[in-house]
Amino acid sequence: MNFEPVLENKRVLLRPMQASDMDALEAVALEPSLWEVGAGCIRDRKELEEYVQTALKEREQGISIPFTVIDKTNNRVAGSTRFAAITPAHKRAEIGYTWIHPDFQRTGLNRAMKYAMLLHAFEVMGLNRVELKTDERNERSRNAMLGIGCRQEGILRHHMITWNGWLRNSVYFSILIAEWPEIKERIFAKYDL
Repeated sequence: MNFEPVLENKRVLLRPMQASDMDALEAVALEPSLWEVGAGCIRDRKELEEYVQTALKEREQGISIPFTVIDKTNNRVAGSTRFAAITPAHKRAEIGYTWIHPDFQRTGLNRAMKYAMLLHAFEVMGLNRVELKTDERNERSRNAMLGIGCRQEGILRHHMITWNGWLRNSVYFSILIAEWPEIKERIFAKYDL
């Protein structure tokens, strides 16, 4: 499996995260609103460095594929996302750890990111299942997942303790390989991606 793919469509470039992305990511990651309803939090350069180093280490271990997100409409770094919890034996992975600056939210960038990742997951990686999860309180994220064709599976109560001590209930969503052709046509074909 290629753990450093470059994913791209007309709107977004997802390139393998590198330590050299630190400065560009810092301009995004230090936006406090990104972490209001998140499991983790990046408050300073040190925490960003730890975040990036963890992501790169997970890539070396073969359990994550972290990306730096570039909005091609203005060639700016918009944030980060990754394939996580990659489990080749069961042909599944999670799309998560997604954070994009508020300037890029509700612009179609996230949809373009998810399309590139789902296309790669099902048509290149050969996965049977892609999982997504979010905090139960994150209505925007939940609606976005439903909007790209995900099916809500359930809520894991007190699933995580967040960075600020909140007992998070996590809502799980998924898309299966058998569902992908219909979702690709019904949801994504109408956009010029």
